[in-house]
Amino acid sequence: MNLREFSELLGLSPTTVSRALGGYPEVKEETRRKVTEAARQHGYKPNRRAASLATGRAMAIGHVIPTSLNHEMVNPVFADFLAGAGEVYSKANYDIILSVVSDGDEVRAYRQMASTGSVDGIIVHGPRTNDARIALIQDTGLPFVVHGRAPVEAAPYSFVDVDNLRAFRRATDLLLDLGHQRIGLLNGHLIMDFARRRRDGYCAALEARGTTVRSEFQFAGEMSERNGYAAARQMLRLPSPPTAFLVSSLIMAIGARRAIHEADLTLGRDVSVVTHDDMLGYLSNGDDVPIFTATRSSVRAAGRRCAEILLEQVADRTLPPVQEIWESELIMGASTGPALS
Repeated sequence: MNLREFSELLGLSPTTVSRALGGYPEVKEETRRKVTEAARQHGYKPNRRAASLATGRAMAIGHVIPTSLNHEMVNPVFADFLAGAGEVYSKANYDIILSVVSDGDEVRAYRQMASTGSVDGIIVHGPRTNDARIALIQDTGLPFVVHGRAPVEAAPYSFVDVDNLRAFRRATDLLLDLGHQRIGLLNGHLIMDFARRRRDGYCAALEARGTTVRSEFQFAGEMSERNGYAAARQMLRLPSPPTAFLVSSLIMAIGARRAIHEADLTLGRDVSVVTHDDMLGYLSNGDDVPIFTATRSSVRAAGRRCAEILLEQVADRTLPPVQEIWESELIMGASTGPALS
């Protein structure tokens, strides 16, 4: 059954049917329910090309990833975000256009998407310090939502972010409360806004307790298992090594655990670890009892929320920006314990 046949069955125009299934706000709720229920009963799945012709939209959302950020974005965290966003897109009959571009080609990619009309909106990933993308996309007129936020002076824009500074300050306070004075930080690249905020939260907690902030206890780089392992191993070889680590991703924390084991130390007894982003669909933090103590915030839920906000703004461009900052939940696991020295 095609769009025309389904529309005739309901006694509605193809445009009304497409708009009802696409979530347009101008469609009456009664009509939306009628169309949705009929689609379910008759097993009707709209053809995206037909829907695009009927509504004048591309029925697609763009995600642009520069190769220089692949280490940060194309990983299980990014996969979880896309899984959450994809749930929302699918229900609204939208496609994802994922463009991995060469370094420096982001501007061209965004402008091309805007000029060709290939997408109806954009999700911006991995905001950085002095990020120029936000002002650029605002100039194109395309609706967009930022996953995270950037410290740039720009007109208000929509974003969904975790309170990274507060999360890492709380995590550092937990380790300090357990008696740890030598705390290592395994972090992402500091050009990334989230990593800078996490470092600031870590430093603020140490300084508030009169604990020295030591550069040799800080690593910033690609958030990989290998780097987590190498950075933790190097710090554990110091004359006065850390007795605890605060880690920016579960992937890095797994590497730190490997370094702790190779040093013939016991996780949670000799060395404590607190990680972030442990709630991943493809990488479990234990079953009944979490392996790692963690500051938890669902990346999949963030993907869903970013997609919801963006599609609402695609449907009604007069809506004001939506800005949400989520608190992380502190989950106690087996990886933390009192300092022994």
